[in-house]
Amino acid sequence: MIVIPREMCCDPNQALAREWIVTNGLGGFASSTITGANTRRYHGLLVAALKPPLARTVMLSKLDEEVEVDGSTYRLATNEYESGTIHPDGYLYLERVELDGMIPSFIYRAATFSLTKTVWMEHEQNTTYIRYALASDSQPIQLTLLPLSTYRDAHTEVRGSIDWHFEIEAKDGGVAITAFPGAVPFRLLSVPASEYVPLDLWYWRFKHRVEQERGLDYVEDLYLPGLLRRRLMPGEALTVIATTEPPDKIDRDSAAALQRAQARQAALAIGACGEFEKQLMIAADQFIVRRQVEGHSLHTIIAGYPWFGDWGRDTMIALEGLTLATRRYEHARNILLTFAKYVSQGMLPNRFPDISADATTVSVEYNTVDATLWYFHAIDRYLNATGDAVLLEELFPVLVSIVEWHVKGTRYNIHVDPSDGLLGAGEPGVQLTWMDAKVGDWVVTPRIGKPVEINALWYRALRLMEQWAPRVGARPSRYRDLAARVHASFYRYWFDAGGYLYDVIDGPEGNDPSLRPNQLFALSLADDLVPREQARSILQIVERELLTPYGLRTLSPRDANYRAIYRSNQQERDAAYHQGIVWPWLIGAYVDACLMVEGDSRVAQQALAGFEKQLSHAGLGTLGEIHEAQPPFRPVGCFAQAWSVAEVLRTRIGNGLLSRSG
Repeated sequence: MIVIPREMCCDPNQALAREWIVTNGLGGFASSTITGANTRRYHGLLVAALKPPLARTVMLSKLDEEVEVDGSTYRLATNEYESGTIHPDGYLYLERVELDGMIPSFIYRAATFSLTKTVWMEHEQNTTYIRYALASDSQPIQLTLLPLSTYRDAHTEVRGSIDWHFEIEAKDGGVAITAFPGAVPFRLLSVPASEYVPLDLWYWRFKHRVEQERGLDYVEDLYLPGLLRRRLMPGEALTVIATTEPPDKIDRDSAAALQRAQARQAALAIGACGEFEKQLMIAADQFIVRRQVEGHSLHTIIAGYPWFGDWGRDTMIALEGLTLATRRYEHARNILLTFAKYVSQGMLPNRFPDISADATTVSVEYNTVDATLWYFHAIDRYLNATGDAVLLEELFPVLVSIVEWHVKGTRYNIHVDPSDGLLGAGEPGVQLTWMDAKVGDWVVTPRIGKPVEINALWYRALRLMEQWAPRVGARPSRYRDLAARVHASFYRYWFDAGGYLYDVIDGPEGNDPSLRPNQLFALSLADDLVPREQARSILQIVERELLTPYGLRTLSPRDANYRAIYRSNQQERDAAYHQGIVWPWLIGAYVDACLMVEGDSRVAQQALAGFEKQLSHAGLGTLGEIHEAQPPFRPVGCFAQAWSVAEVLRTRIGNGLLSRSG
């Protein structure tokens, strides 16, 4: 269990920087800071995925609490307003926060009462439970709850109007709230029943400080349809259920619902060696969600919370850590099948862009050169774990077509160069590799030419096809010959003056000597592409220039284009995104390379040591997307990132680098 003590809870700067999230397996979630003050547009108690796993819509933003006891009123809520005023200051009553797996509980204590608020979601429902339990040694209290509501795409801010009145209807033992004609309604249920007092009020100018830091709109207004009020006796509990589901799907027995959620978490972590691995195995579940494909309910992976959808590259990289390291083989199989359905001209989707609640078609983008190649790697890891010959037989024709499209050429100038057998890619204005920041028409790291990790992945894909072909009755010679050409040409990446590999060769301006972590994949994915002494040189330089306690820098600090800080508007942030900023997921390739080249697990263990402390910072119980590149390595970006969790978990479990607590 992760515990945030009173001294941190009562420090607004520390408390507002710590976020929690619970998810529902559909792409929806509930999330906020530990104070209950929303600092992002994405925060809310019911953020429903209306077209799973996308069309995420903020409906119930927050519940503000007031407690009356012995003639005094205690306002437990915390809000920050556009002026910078924090009011009320309910965080001062926050005794501690406990995270059981990913289920948060907030313990408030004042005068003669102690009240615990616990938040969780029903799996595969857009349903959030918020349970208030009064301690048995407390005085009786009157609890008043203010359900501050909205209706907006999670990526936007919405301002209210005195002419905008939500439609409120008493229904099924609660109230149904419809923001406007055509909006999807959500219902508030109180168990046991509470007094409902209609109000029809707007609360104005809530500030989202993180959005302000990101240079985006950061003010919203919230609608209060009415309030809920109930007297609680010592030992009693009140649960508010916020849901878009029909009444017959809702379990009003909150104790049973909580027990079900806790049991599901416990099952996810069976076999974990130590508390760190247990926590990551539970966190891993948050990214695995449902997606409907041709009428079938399959699975995919959300790249990160709170704003990413499902991306091909992130999914294939994260698949091993999220599903295979956690023994969720059927989910892995479903994910591989999901993406096979969307292969087009030999390419996996780059991403599925977010859609509106009334969308009738699935939108797909294909601007990626590496997602397709990571697909081969993910299939290999799945086959090694399961021996599923049936899936290989089903997917092999898709894989054959992928190779042939790459050889003859497909979108975005992705093609094999007949002169050396290496894979080239790129055209002006398009971002294709994982270093994909783009602002308007400006691609920050275009990497046009033959990127080093792309050809390491291409080589691995061909070697895998050579292995798989005989298993399905195909001839391997085609793939053996293509792989041999890549192997024979890979020496061209060696940058002798630097003692490491070029990041890109044959680009518009020649070979690119930027010192980046991408070259590690030439060591981690194959043991025969780089001579041993060169590999040792690469590792030494990467350790000196790029390694940090929380992952690897994306560019050497010695480079003129290096940027260590990630803040301000989108252009400034994207200019730094892959130009120095630290990415935790890269630690997987570094550890694999260390073990491949040196076979020394001690170095690998040291590289992973910093991640445990991150579980009580930023995104509680999980690992985030990126960090600034200089001490104190401030966490920024998404506070929960699939491939960060996956690669740390995979690296620890797959390589036996278990935490000392195990």
